[in-house]
Amino acid sequence: MSGANTSSLTPVYFILNGIAGLEAAHIWISLPFCFMYLIAVTGNCGLIYLIIHEEVLHRPMYYFLALLSATDISGCNTIVPSMLCIFWFSLKEIGFNTCLVQMFFIHMLTGMESDVLMLMAFDRYVAICYPLRYSTILTNTVITKAGLATLIRSVLLMIPFTFLIKRLPYCRGNLIHHTYCDHMAVAKLSCGNIKINAIYGLIAAVFIGGFDMFCISMSYVMIIHAVLKLSSADARHKAFSTCTSHICAIVITYVPAFFNFFTHRFGGSTIPHHVHIFIANLYLLLPPTLNPIVYGVKTKQICEAVIKFLIGNVLGLTRACP
Repeated sequence: MSGANTSSLTPVYFILNGIAGLEAAHIWISLPFCFMYLIAVTGNCGLIYLIIHEEVLHRPMYYFLALLSATDISGCNTIVPSMLCIFWFSLKEIGFNTCLVQMFFIHMLTGMESDVLMLMAFDRYVAICYPLRYSTILTNTVITKAGLATLIRSVLLMIPFTFLIKRLPYCRGNLIHHTYCDHMAVAKLSCGNIKINAIYGLIAAVFIGGFDMFCISMSYVMIIHAVLKLSSADARHKAFSTCTSHICAIVITYVPAFFNFFTHRFGGSTIPHHVHIFIANLYLLLPPTLNPIVYGVKTKQICEAVIKFLIGNVLGLTRACP
């Protein structure tokens, strides 16, 4: 086997084939992904900058948003640079251990994104149901501990993936028909028993996605119950409007995630392989691209901070001109 250590049946490297069957169009396919990447990195870095420097944004809701943005930036940088190297320069080789590291970070960061959305739902629940105790419940210490807990949970749940992949013998070549090292795409190259890989992948998905969605749903059930008790229609509208951006972020994240999950497991031969790859990449790139846009448009304080920043820079440039 090319690139393999035959004594241990462990590949020295894998070859990421990109989008099989569409190699001639790789340059054109790369353009929207590159555009999304630039928007994601610029938008999320901009959000973090504003949250750090604007005092009006020094609130729990925005701290959680900064954590979401940091997760999104990390996720983009884990997959897009190597993907563009495949599309632009045909640099398809990736070392076995490098592949495991990429796989770990992709799954860990997607899990952490789900965790942060759950924390943001809890933030909205406290803000609406206990407005007078909001700042005393969600202190900086609590926020820090919650952020660390999400990181630790994602890391602990994703570490077994690397060991499950490393234990397998590989005798079906080293060509991965994907743009990044996906857990099951790598496992399918093995001639060993990968049933435990599939089972653990399902357990991890249910434990993270299922548990987080349950907590988010319960938070919104209690939010709706509290809001409907308000006597004023304006008060109800104002309370619901504070959740709009978060609901959009949930839809942007979970709809592609579930679509990707079900097409991979139940799509079978009815969905072309290149469509699977497109969906898998959109699932990872769509939330980081759209989240800063959604929060920038839907959140008044962020929108005002952006306008203030832009006006301040324009005035600064005008004064600097002779």
